[in-house]
Amino acid sequence: TKLAWYTYMRVPNRPQGPVSSGGVGVTLHYYMERPLRHLNAADGRDQESSVRVAVGKRKQQKGGRDRAGVHADDGSNRGLKDERILGLVFASLNWDPHVVSVAACVSRRVSALARRVLWRDLCLARAPRMVSALAGGAGSRTATGGGWQALAKLLFFCCGCTPSRHFRAGRPSPGHFVGASRFSKTSGRSFLPRCCWGDLLFVSDPCEHAAGADHDVGAYRGVFGGFVRSRTRACLVARRAELEACVRCPYCGARVWSMTAARMVPRSASRRLGAQNGGLEYFVCVNGHLHGNCCLAHLSTSSEDDDGTDDDDAACWKDEDDSEDDSDVVRGHVAR
Repeated sequence: TKLAWYTYMRVPNRPQGPVSSGGVGVTLHYYMERPLRHLNAADGRDQESSVRVAVGKRKQQKGGRDRAGVHADDGSNRGLKDERILGLVFASLNWDPHVVSVAACVSRRVSALARRVLWRDLCLARAPRMVSALAGGAGSRTATGGGWQALAKLLFFCCGCTPSRHFRAGRPSPGHFVGASRFSKTSGRSFLPRCCWGDLLFVSDPCEHAAGADHDVGAYRGVFGGFVRSRTRACLVARRAELEACVRCPYCGARVWSMTAARMVPRSASRRLGAQNGGLEYFVCVNGHLHGNCCLAHLSTSSEDDDGTDDDDAACWKDEDDSEDDSDVVRGHVAR
């Protein structure tokens, strides 16, 4: 009662009438509802404000989407200019594979650009004849099996020497970048059985690795053109050759066939490589990449003097199409 009386006397615009228990009740009810009316009014104003804010946000979002569309168009143009600028930068560096590899690790955007454009341009700049032959003359823009990144790695990277089921290499040798590589389709002809001579295969010269005091190991690599439609693949499938369980392609990561296990290694391959006692093995992946190892025979002084007779020994594997073997030889020099 005292609190009600104090509130009644202190609040202005109080209702008139005698003070009683009923009056106190009416007064308390009046002053208890008054803040609620103010709150309801405030809520109304808040609701109106909320509506105005929501409408404003929707307008901002719509305008943001419109501006985002404009920026997306500008971004696409800027991206195209960036690609051209990067192409000019790498071209001025003679398409150094080390620089392209480092740039591809900068961000996802540059990595995607490298997979889509940079590795292709690198292959076209460094091995134009080889890429044109592999692409079938289709403007040299058709992606090879495994993609341009795998082909670029094959051009400049030696996979090293690793023991396998049919080849014991001694101590393993890690892979490494090579300063120069020579790929020849005439050499590739020596790795194909007679029934598959119509296939296009480029093979590099062997890269020598010291495997022990008594012998060296050669690592070589190559790539098929149109492997899906090749006779080599058809023969592997017809012979029901099994894919290797523990060996993967070092360039694209695909599964491989062992040509040695499939009994499709001709003796001309040993002569071309200079392998000792026919000790060699090579694999072909489902994308058409070839890699293998061989035991290299030691050259005597007399044989070193006749080092340039390898092409004469393999002359029996040439035909009219291979009379201009120089046009099919490509070099992959690392930029200095």
